[in-house]
Amino acid sequence: MSDQSKLHAEHKQLVQNILSGEAYRLAYEDIAFLNSDDLRPIRLQLELLKPEQELRRKKISSTVVVFGSARIIAQQQAQENLDKLERRAASEQADAPDTRQLDEAKKQLAQSQYYEEARRFSHIISTRFQEQHHRDFVVVTGGGPGIMEAANRGAYEAGARSIGLNITLPHEQTPNPFITPELAFQFHYFAVRKMHFLMRAKGLVVFPGGFGTLDELFEVLTLVQTGKMAEIPIVLVGKSYWQRVVDFDYLVESGYISAEDKQLMTYVDTAEEIMTVLEGFYAGRPPKEETLDV
Repeated sequence: MSDQSKLHAEHKQLVQNILSGEAYRLAYEDIAFLNSDDLRPIRLQLELLKPEQELRRKKISSTVVVFGSARIIAQQQAQENLDKLERRAASEQADAPDTRQLDEAKKQLAQSQYYEEARRFSHIISTRFQEQHHRDFVVVTGGGPGIMEAANRGAYEAGARSIGLNITLPHEQTPNPFITPELAFQFHYFAVRKMHFLMRAKGLVVFPGGFGTLDELFEVLTLVQTGKMAEIPIVLVGKSYWQRVVDFDYLVESGYISAEDKQLMTYVDTAEEIMTVLEGFYAGRPPKEETLDV
């Protein structure tokens, strides 16, 4: 090989080294750069913009948010689980379930009523308010299992659209199968996800749940109480559960909230009662847009 050829090959390799280097990579194609601490504000903005563009494109005018436990299962599944345990207990096999397991299965069966009410409510409201060119009261959930699955399922069974806002967690949470595919979004930041829950929200329906459900409920109550968000109907499903878990009367008596604050919520037990509250609040008409002061 001539000296000129060697020099040409050397230059070619040098150029290739530049082209394949991280520094030369286009900024928006550099994953390591995009995931750096300095780019956190950009990632927050992207998580805000991507779902917003899609929701506008799909003509989602208003939503009703459904929160609740991820641990509640469908009634049929709960009944099958209990039946299986009871058969094993009756057979007196070595691996027969103990009392604790049976009690847990019975509790799951009792709680499954909430799954079925969430499913029925979503079916009713999705059937009543979604139209081809204008979609109101579109059900939005956290996109996971339990009550979230039930609400997305009700809309799916009604042939309507519903939204799922999933979140990346240490223990992977896959989206439930009933979300409308083009309305299934994944978030890294809880804060942006919470904002999306409320940007079009014209109703909040909260079923029994744990820390996450309580966090989401009290955030909405705080936003409404402080005037950062327009008042919307906030419906707590399961009177006996909510009246025991949160003693709002005691908060009023202690002076930590006002008597008017307690009126922000309504207790119900059935899907029909939820609909009565929502329709009463809006006089039976779909609400106007713009809820959250961002």
